[in-house]
Amino acid sequence: MDRVAFHSEEIGVLARAIEISEDLISDFYKISTSEWKRYRYDIQGLKDLHGEEITDIAFAQIRRYLRRPGDRMRGSDPGDFFKICIQDHVIRRAVDRDPDISLFPLTTYVVIHELIHVVRFSKFLQRFDSTPAEQEIEERRVHELTYSLSQKSSINGLPEVLAAFGNCRTMENFLAAKGGD
Repeated sequence: MDRVAFHSEEIGVLARAIEISEDLISDFYKISTSEWKRYRYDIQGLKDLHGEEITDIAFAQIRRYLRRPGDRMRGSDPGDFFKICIQDHVIRRAVDRDPDISLFPLTTYVVIHELIHVVRFSKFLQRFDSTPAEQEIEERRVHELTYSLSQKSSINGLPEVLAAFGNCRTMENFLAAKGGD
């Protein structure tokens, strides 16, 4: 399988999807702009991922670090850091395979889904370290929340994404990493 990263125009589409998704999640969970700082996460595409952050079987992979990779740990700044690893090549494959699916609504759907996980993990509504059975339940719950939230949006092409992935139960993998490296 070719693992081709998004080119600059596609990165721009992803950036728009992130912005829209953060706004939708802010409204849904009533998170103010200043409160977003509590949610320690980053979203990166294929070109910025390390080998262990890449998968060929999901649209995204959530990695949990003890701190932001590359940052030094300060005693006053402990806590989980979540990295949403967008799998450009898997998303592109889905867009290429289905003529009714376009990049912006699909990436928006994926990012909404991943941000719901980040909020749920950060608010301790769900443990990151859980059994496969618990992960399956969480995945169904987050999928239903994503679907419900997405239905309320007026994004062109999103109904087609919902129709295509309405029964999809796995969007990503959850992986914990040691340290921040």
